[in-house]
Amino acid sequence: MSAIRLLVLGAVRQHGRAHGYQVRNDLEFWGAHEWSNAKPGSIYHALKQMAKQGLLRAHEVGPSTAGGPPRTEYELTEQGGEEYLRLLREALTAYDQKMDVLSAGVGFIVDLERSEAVALLRERVRGMTEWRSSVTDYYTPESGPESLGHIGEIMNLWVSSADFGARWTLGLIERIEAGAYVFAGEGERSVQVLAEGERNPYATGVPHTGDEE
Repeated sequence: MSAIRLLVLGAVRQHGRAHGYQVRNDLEFWGAHEWSNAKPGSIYHALKQMAKQGLLRAHEVGPSTAGGPPRTEYELTEQGGEEYLRLLREALTAYDQKMDVLSAGVGFIVDLERSEAVALLRERVRGMTEWRSSVTDYYTPESGPESLGHIGEIMNLWVSSADFGARWTLGLIERIEAGAYVFAGEGERSVQVLAEGERNPYATGVPHTGDEE
C-alpha cells in the first residue's frame, strides 16, 4: 500500500473540493513531504490517476487570482469516499505497514468513530503479537542474538520492533479510550488545512502562479 493515495484522498476530503496546489500545500504544511513520498510530482499524478479511476471528480474552474491557466478542483466521489476509508482502516490495522502508511493513518484516525479506531488498533496489536510469536519459534530473545550468529541480530531487530510497536499502539489505545481527541460523530473539531492564498511556511519550490498539470 502506498501512502500517497491515502494522503491525497484525505487532504481533498478535508477541503470538500481542492485543487492540486492546495493538496500539495496542506501535505507540506503537515510535514508529509518529509516522511512520505508526497512530493509534488507524486501528488499531481495521484490526483489525475484517481480521477481516471472514478475516485475523484474533476471540475475545471477559472484561473487563479495570480493568473495562469484554468485550474482543476477535485472532490471525492462516493467510490472515492469508500476507498479512503478502506485505505485508512488498512493503514491502522496491518502490523507490517511502512512508517509512512501508518503515519498517514494516524493523521486521519479521527475521521473514524472512536470505538472503531480502538478496534482497529487492537487488531493491529493482535497481528503484531502473532507475528512476533512466529519469529520466536526460531529465535529465543532470552538466549541473545549471538546464539544464532550475526543473523540473530536480524531476528532481534524484528522482535524489538514488534515489542516497541505493540507498546506504542497500546499507549495510543489508552489515550483514545481516556477521551483524547475528537472523533467522528463527537462534534466540531479543528481541521488543520491552509485557507486559499494563506502562506505556507513549509512550502518548497518556486511560488505558485497557477494550477500544475
